[in-house]
Amino acid sequence: MLALEVKNLTKTFDGIKAVDSVSFVIPEGSVFGLIGRNGAGKTTTIRMMMNIYLPDSGEVLLRGVKVGQEFRDKVGYLPEERGLYKKMKVLETLLFFAELKGKKGKAIEKSAMEYLERFELTDRKNSKIEDLSKGNQQKVQFIATILHDPEFIILDEPFSGLDPINTNMLKEIILELKRKNKVIIFSTHLMEFAEKMCDHLAMIDRGKIILSGSINDIKAQYANCNVSLNYEGDISFLKSLPFVEKINDFGNTTGIKVKANENIDDLLKALVANNIKIKKFDAHDISLHEIFIERAGKDAVTDPAAEMGDA
Repeated sequence: MLALEVKNLTKTFDGIKAVDSVSFVIPEGSVFGLIGRNGAGKTTTIRMMMNIYLPDSGEVLLRGVKVGQEFRDKVGYLPEERGLYKKMKVLETLLFFAELKGKKGKAIEKSAMEYLERFELTDRKNSKIEDLSKGNQQKVQFIATILHDPEFIILDEPFSGLDPINTNMLKEIILELKRKNKVIIFSTHLMEFAEKMCDHLAMIDRGKIILSGSINDIKAQYANCNVSLNYEGDISFLKSLPFVEKINDFGNTTGIKVKANENIDDLLKALVANNIKIKKFDAHDISLHEIFIERAGKDAVTDPAAEMGDA
């Protein structure tokens, strides 16, 4: 069953189409990723879904009905550009945003304190927002996004500014929310997060959807004749092998596409013969990053941390 349907959304700024007839569907109880390079149109699409921007054309359907104010009441939204009141205190901020969504009282304060404890912010509950680091401000805004127990959670670049420990904490909470049958939608240019967390995704580039569907189906479609290799040694000799079609080298992890399925055994034999220490050899496996590069073209951002921001 579908929770949301995005149908032919289009938005133009100063004569330039930032989003061009974007369509995708989001199933109930899923983690959905809107992925693409910076400036691809992810944030503009999300803002149209939230009715922050009105689309030039197209519509968003909530369980078959065009979205209105009732959708915003069901949503917890973490924008890319954070919006906390810098002079307010941490706990005061959380309770204020919860009350805006109709939640107040001892139960919501207890929940706020539990989240602060999980994010190791209990001792900062009376600190002003402006006195927190960027990462801690990000954690406070994430708590504010989910504290009122929304049915839909929309996160725009949620991992920005977080260290690995807090990134992992965020991922754990997102998966907890999924187990509660929440619909989680997040945009990111970090393909690794999307690959590990999403059930379904839409890949956007230059304002157009270039790929959408379940991540398992997408990977199965592109993984044929592909090997994911983790190794130690020098594999430059692979370029001279006639059955090797393409090499996407990311250092010690490499995606290798061969011309035919039977060449996968030839590849393994060649690696062994050249004394390559093989740590992982996964036949018919491909990373989401490789799929994006293949679909978006050679000018796509290959370093997922190379840029910040979106349009």
